[in-house]
Amino acid sequence: MAVKVLILEDNPVARSFLCRVVRESFSDANSITEAGDLETARRHISLAGGASGLHGVDPFKLILVDLELPDGNGMELLAELTHYPATKIVTTLYSDDDHLFPALQRGADGYLLKEDRFEVLVEELQKIVRGQPPLSPAIARRLLTHFRHGSGNDAAPDSGFVNTTGFTASRPVPIEKQPDHERLTPRETEVLTYLSKGFTIKEIASLMGIKWFTVNDHIKSIYKKLNVSSRAEAAVLASKQGLV
Repeated sequence: MAVKVLILEDNPVARSFLCRVVRESFSDANSITEAGDLETARRHISLAGGASGLHGVDPFKLILVDLELPDGNGMELLAELTHYPATKIVTTLYSDDDHLFPALQRGADGYLLKEDRFEVLVEELQKIVRGQPPLSPAIARRLLTHFRHGSGNDAAPDSGFVNTTGFTASRPVPIEKQPDHERLTPRETEVLTYLSKGFTIKEIASLMGIKWFTVNDHIKSIYKKLNVSSRAEAAVLASKQGLV
């Protein structure tokens, strides 16, 4: 019987990329269902037993969840699927604590960055078969750093995370004042630097060694965080505030 997989991703190119990653990761035949928004994902899940999975004879076994979606946030779906009998993996561009820790607390069984190389994502997804949590290398390092520094003794709620490392997910406490705009990630800052110098999306992708659609997603995130609508506005604001 084919393993049922649900991929929730609003970017068609990224969704196709993740489909290839899934097919390459597992030797068993798989049946992939695609959803571009939360409403569509919920509808597919309803047909496969609902959020509890109790009434479906063939529920999804693997669900890949993007966080930023046209009709909401993927964390909403993670919270709804606490009791759903599937491995739930976040696939996103966001590597910061404000996305990572809440996702784990809401039941994510792994956290992968779409900007990782194809072979890295395949290798991480294959860990599911061995009972290990799929974590992008950058995320694994972030978790190690966080828990080595012991940033907080309060126990986090049970998230359902496959706890093979002995870590307990807890949200770090901010130690510095937040800037007026939401902080850019290192990758976003790098993209913004290239944008400010006039490079095209394809040129930036080549320089950074990532997919063009990943660059495009970074740019959307930059515009959202800086509250701008063009590369010219972004470049001016970045220069004024010393972001690049």
